[in-house]
Amino acid sequence: MSDDKGEGVAIANLIGTDGCSIVGWVYRWTTGAHAVMWDVHGPQPVSETRPDLTTEQKLEIDFDGLKQIGRDEGG
Repeated sequence: MSDDKGEGVAIANLIGTDGCSIVGWVYRWTTGAHAVMWDVHGPQPVSETRPDLTTEQKLEIDFDGLKQIGRDEGG
């Protein structure tokens, strides 16, 4: 994708709970907004981003929520 055409640019990999699998990507759009795109397996729990994101970027993509995907909340 090309940032000069109003598209997103991948700025970080989302790393799975095994510590090495890439389960998705964080994109920055020309508007300054950030979004998550998952791999073909869909949403999965995330352990970290590489490279690390700023606190503000993590809040925007709800990084804490990404770490909780698929966890049973006692139901």
